[in-house]
Amino acid sequence: MTEYFIQAFIYLTAAVVAVPLAKRLGLGSVLGYLVAGVVIGPVTGLVGQETATIQHFAEFGVVMMLFLVGMELDPKSLWAMRIRLLGLGGLQVVLTSAAGMAIAWWMGLQWQTTVAVGLIFSLSSTAIVLQTLNEKGLSKTEGGRGAFSVLLFQDIAVIPMLAVIPLLAISELAGVGATDPGHQGGFSLVAHLPGWAHALVVIGSVTTVIVGGHFLSRPLFRYVVQSGMREVFTATALMLVIGIAALMSVVNLSPALGAFLAGVVLANSEFRHELVANIEPFKGLLLGLFFITVGAGINFEMLAAQWGTVITLALAVILVKAAILLLLALLFGLRGRDGWLFTLGLAQAGEFGFVLLTYSMQNSVIPTDIAQLLGLVVALSMFLTPLLFIAYDRLILPRYREARNEQREADVIEEQAPVIVAGVGRFGQIVCRLLRANKIPIVALDLALDQIENLRRINIKSYFGDASHTGLLETAGIAHARLLVVAIDDRDRAVALVHHVKQHYPGVWVLARAFDRGHGYQLRQAGADDVVSETYHSAVELGGHALTAFGVHPLRSRQMTWAFINNEKSHEDELFDAWKEIEEGIRFSPRYGELFMKLEDTLSDVMQQDWEPPSREEVPLWSPPKTDE
Repeated sequence: MTEYFIQAFIYLTAAVVAVPLAKRLGLGSVLGYLVAGVVIGPVTGLVGQETATIQHFAEFGVVMMLFLVGMELDPKSLWAMRIRLLGLGGLQVVLTSAAGMAIAWWMGLQWQTTVAVGLIFSLSSTAIVLQTLNEKGLSKTEGGRGAFSVLLFQDIAVIPMLAVIPLLAISELAGVGATDPGHQGGFSLVAHLPGWAHALVVIGSVTTVIVGGHFLSRPLFRYVVQSGMREVFTATALMLVIGIAALMSVVNLSPALGAFLAGVVLANSEFRHELVANIEPFKGLLLGLFFITVGAGINFEMLAAQWGTVITLALAVILVKAAILLLLALLFGLRGRDGWLFTLGLAQAGEFGFVLLTYSMQNSVIPTDIAQLLGLVVALSMFLTPLLFIAYDRLILPRYREARNEQREADVIEEQAPVIVAGVGRFGQIVCRLLRANKIPIVALDLALDQIENLRRINIKSYFGDASHTGLLETAGIAHARLLVVAIDDRDRAVALVHHVKQHYPGVWVLARAFDRGHGYQLRQAGADDVVSETYHSAVELGGHALTAFGVHPLRSRQMTWAFINNEKSHEDELFDAWKEIEEGIRFSPRYGELFMKLEDTLSDVMQQDWEPPSREEVPLWSPPKTDE
């Protein structure tokens, strides 16, 4: 027992130290986990032979991840992505398998082995790619959606691959390190069944997951919820996912695929959010453990002995897959940065490659020494994947942003107006609509073409260009403007724009949107005449509704929210002056902290003031206007 505690402590310590450091350096959590595994495994030898066993257990994190991914979809969404799922995913598997077979044949391997190698390297890492896309907020982009379609098809394709591999057995390898395939995965319901019976069992299992998930899960969760014990709900959620994975395993199907189907079935369940909240921590922990075991499982002795071959093959896998993926991206309309995200994201081998390698060895398809070499290639390509995402962030994205701006010059501004709005995103658009509704002429500027086109559709004069450029501002008439609204989505550029305008055109009244309190202070210091936090008033409004929902009279709630705003305004200048001390180099300003606490104490007193409800005759004066609806 002591040994298990020590091993668990080592794995957790490695994750706690490496992952935050990697995130702080901008390398992503996946690379942090992989490096942690290398350090505690091959480098220091703190972990050893148990790594392979732990890896099989940690692979359950992939199952949980696909269950959660399935819950983000529904059958309609799945049907809508059928073209990319079958076309893009199918072509990727076929073309990459063919390329892998060609390279293996060129290396002099037998044709049966070349087929297995091609299948192994056609797969990408679902765990690394989806985890990284979610971390970077890229899963909803066109490139991210394309990558997900391919990964989902690959997970489905693992099923026929497992069925094909035993048919490729090489007689010379039979009995040399092979095991009975019927026992390679433990208990199996289909090990000795004829093909037609196997097919019926598979269909029955998938049907059980779909029908059971739809009709049986809801009564089960309702029964559990009535107990009022949260830990029992968590146990039920884990039982569901583990049970589906076990069912898929005993019929030689992918547990991840079964979990995905169950997630899709439960996508519209009223328990969906609670299921996600309960499974998410286990998924994250197991995925992290899986990445650590990949790093710890790298055989550095073989890598040192054949480093040239391993590195060459790993780079060849990435380059060949990238070339095929780039071609497919062009064919399916994924261009620009989406095409590169799709290409670089899927260019590695995947965790299911380890499964197929082991299965191929057990079925006398790949010799043991070749399998060990290919295992290193798979691990190294996965290790390099976070670096490909870093290259995408730091090399690809900046070039496309610059190219987009360079490809289109700033529009020629044909007219001037007394109001200039810099930035027409979700915030600036509302300002433009309000001004336009009161027939106040405006000129809107933004670098986002889609936002400019949206404004033009509703007949608001808007122009493409960088409002922080002096020449464009002068063309827009800043010298004669009465008002400048700064609502650009860049903190530093917004502050610099305000400072420039107030320095050269002090007569222009500047209204600025702030992201938070600190940014608001910076804008005030730059000279902005009026600063509004983008979330402040909506948060106060929602707070008022919360008071009403808690039983406070609606008019009393309105009075309290206005008291809150007025109390903040009365202390605004004092807090701003105290904040300047911090900006001038005082890391901790006692004065600012004291003033803020004074504000909170005053606010509490204001909220406790006596209040008399209005008479019946006064109520309509505060009521919203009636409509015909």
